[in-house]
Amino acid sequence: MKEKLHRFFACLMTVALLFSTTSFKVEKHYCMGHLVDVAFFSDAQDCGMAMSLDKKIDTTIDKMSCCNSEVIAMEGQNDVKPSFNDFDLHQQMVLVAFVYSFKGLFEPVEAKDVPQVHYNPPKIIKNIQLLDAVFLI
Repeated sequence: MKEKLHRFFACLMTVALLFSTTSFKVEKHYCMGHLVDVAFFSDAQDCGMAMSLDKKIDTTIDKMSCCNSEVIAMEGQNDVKPSFNDFDLHQQMVLVAFVYSFKGLFEPVEAKDVPQVHYNPPKIIKNIQLLDAVFLI
């Protein structure tokens, strides 16, 4: 139960870190008060009714567009990287001791010389336990 709870909280913290560092944008395009397009992470397509003034016609009347766009943007954090250059002397000593103590775990183990490898036991001629009537019960 404790392991499952630990995994749940680890996943929860991972998702929280992901959402806090991710930037996203939601853009909505309205035409004449009606929602035409919604886009996540990109620009919404317009309805094609954007009013453009001809460059040939010189007019001073400003025309209001019937379209408008609404943008909701959330900026994520960019300073989540840990910095390893601000360790004080005590933390550096503990880190060096930790690395030095576990360095031996990753070295290959040498084969030990066993002197009894080529030893042949003597041949059994008589069963001594049967002759002496010694039995394990």
